[in-house]
Amino acid sequence: MPVALVSVSDKTGLEEFCAGLVERGWEIVSTSGTRNVLLEAGFEVKEIGELTGHPEMLAGRVKTLHPIVHAGILARRTVQDDLEELAKYEINPIDLVAVNLYPFQRTVSRESITLADALEQIDIGGPTLLRAAAKNHPFVWSLCDPGDYGRVLTALDVDSSEERSQEFRRELAAKVFRHTASYDAAIGGYLDFAEPIELSEGKTTDDTMTSLTRVQTLRYGENPDQAAAFFRDGASPPWGIPSLKQLHGKELSFTNILDVDGALLTIAPFTEADTSACAIIKHTTPCGVAVGRTPLTAYEKALACDPVSAFGSVVAFTEPVTEAVADALAQNFVECVVAPGYADTAMEILRRKKNLRILKPISSEVDENSGGHLWPGVEVRGVRGGLLFQTNADPVAPLDQTVNAVTARIPTETEWEDLSFAWAAIQSVKSNAILLARNRGSIGIGAGQMSRVDSVKLAIRKAADQGLDVGGAVLASDAFFPFRDGIDAAASVGITAIVQPGGSVRDEEVIAAADEHDITMVFTERRLFRH
Repeated sequence: MPVALVSVSDKTGLEEFCAGLVERGWEIVSTSGTRNVLLEAGFEVKEIGELTGHPEMLAGRVKTLHPIVHAGILARRTVQDDLEELAKYEINPIDLVAVNLYPFQRTVSRESITLADALEQIDIGGPTLLRAAAKNHPFVWSLCDPGDYGRVLTALDVDSSEERSQEFRRELAAKVFRHTASYDAAIGGYLDFAEPIELSEGKTTDDTMTSLTRVQTLRYGENPDQAAAFFRDGASPPWGIPSLKQLHGKELSFTNILDVDGALLTIAPFTEADTSACAIIKHTTPCGVAVGRTPLTAYEKALACDPVSAFGSVVAFTEPVTEAVADALAQNFVECVVAPGYADTAMEILRRKKNLRILKPISSEVDENSGGHLWPGVEVRGVRGGLLFQTNADPVAPLDQTVNAVTARIPTETEWEDLSFAWAAIQSVKSNAILLARNRGSIGIGAGQMSRVDSVKLAIRKAADQGLDVGGAVLASDAFFPFRDGIDAAASVGITAIVQPGGSVRDEEVIAAADEHDITMVFTERRLFRH
């Protein structure tokens, strides 16, 4: 009679599966918790202690860790010495292992979790059973997913060929090893990354590389001839982009996901009460960002910066979308909308666009860490043949007036307000990044140029293209000005204030140029470069 060892935390489909095994002539052996459930359901089940001759020990910490169990699983049925050893010690082979593990991730996601509680949710016997069965999959079935119970029962029928069964067992074994790797990664992540990772101190992330969970297979990547898929860190609960709920529209594309990520990063700094922020993202960089008293005001200001580039964009809000905002969005081609909520009338309007992707964070708060970070505290970027890791940049907050004004003229209150906005808004613009702002809204953005002065000129030209007057506006730069030419270009159109990190060997020359043009300049001493 074939023997199945069943010990599961998740009881989904358990009774149906065991009934199918019994119908096919199998004996069931189980640990106490699972056995009690099966006994109540009317099954005859042998307790693991009857097999080993030893009771469960240490309050359940030791149940299945016994040579009789593991010899029964690991014995090769085609190796005579293995079979003789089983006979010598009167050990029966175990032909199927169905185990799922303690819910470690769910346990440690609770706010009240203690280290002691977490440690008790680290399953030892379960992974050991699964790995043993998966190793010996030419002879033993290994199941970690209740979703496979039905397929296994079908495969156990007498009309299933041994060749097909072998192939299926190999598939299940691979799934087991991926599952146990993910489980171990979750534990390692909890123990190792309770504090932000410090790469500079020699702490590495290589142990976290064992767990990626597929979120979706994408239609294609950046281009139709590129296959693509979206994965998340399987060692932690979903957060960032995977935690968004899609309410309507086509599934997200490769570029949609990138742009949504950029949109959430852009609006993250703008959390003050009684205001609303809007970011319009195209190709992962803003073509407009603004703060207003209402979501509609913020959207109109952001759109005015570059309505041409906004075609086919992602639009993100810090406040719920109103009917008026939905009406405005409906006038343009928008790929995705992301907001913490939507009025019922707004949803009615937006749903008329059958392909429009409508997204809402599961949390009511915008995730300020959602800027492309796979593991909390670490940003990961792929290159050909490898991965680059760096610590997460701290979220950029609006400026206060304690930062260093390096010119003869100090910013006015209005300039301070716009400089603060511009500095927070520029963090998601690709370098060399220049952002012009007035009245807490962008009016011109220059990005991705090989020289900073070209980015200044591009921002000015884009503002002019929309008929926006840059006279009296402010300018933010994500990195220092290497020469005075960028300052001269800004002065030529009436820019009155500049915020930049400083740190160039030509800072004195740049400051002198600002003083010459009566421009006030603030140094933040922090670079926001995004390659």
